[in-house]
Amino acid sequence: MADPPPTRSARLNVTTLVQPTTEPALRVGGLVLAAGAGSRMGNRPKCLLQLNGMSLLERQLQALSLAGVRPVGVVLGHHGERILQEGILTRWAAQQVRNLRPDDGHVSSLRIGLKDLPTGLDAVVVALADQPLIDVQAVKALLAAFAQRPAGTQMLQPSVKGLPGNPVVFSGEVMAQILAGEEHIGARQWQQAHPEAVFRWETPHSLYRLDVDNEADRQAVEASTGRSLHWPPDLVL
Repeated sequence: MADPPPTRSARLNVTTLVQPTTEPALRVGGLVLAAGAGSRMGNRPKCLLQLNGMSLLERQLQALSLAGVRPVGVVLGHHGERILQEGILTRWAAQQVRNLRPDDGHVSSLRIGLKDLPTGLDAVVVALADQPLIDVQAVKALLAAFAQRPAGTQMLQPSVKGLPGNPVVFSGEVMAQILAGEEHIGARQWQQAHPEAVFRWETPHSLYRLDVDNEADRQAVEASTGRSLHWPPDLVL
């Protein structure tokens, strides 16, 4: 389902990613959603695709950790045991969160992950496990934009040429409202119910739009970046 058209936007006066030199003053937790079956990738865990020898999941955890986001939970479902074999969560002190019904979709994984985070957070970053180019500078830029968001807004979504991207950032109050809502309420449903409180952060950086859902996406990443995405040997078909 397509996101609703932006009803509130602002453009920061920057041409490059914001790169703060210190950790964010806010207490920011994070979630990485990695529970999918990867059905369009031969039923393989997309998050274990490797770029420059590092899996996409580890790249996300590295980016969040180095940006000062903690604690971070990783929501696992399909392929959970295979993902854990990599030792990625242990290396980055990330919390394992299990979605026992991963086919219920992203909303299910989001809500389970949010329940596992501590209360009292100022903000939450929700990232996808299959975005190859999100790095520490990209996360810091999101947090800087969230800190400078227009008054009255509580959720930030990056927007590239008017199209929605990820990760998203929202306040602890939004987290509480999502969890207090019905089981079908996730970040997108909250946005639709509160369009005036959503900050569409316009950025020229296409990395916020880039993810790998299928083989065509993998090839497109290679064509646009000149860098290859490889499967671990046991996952090569």
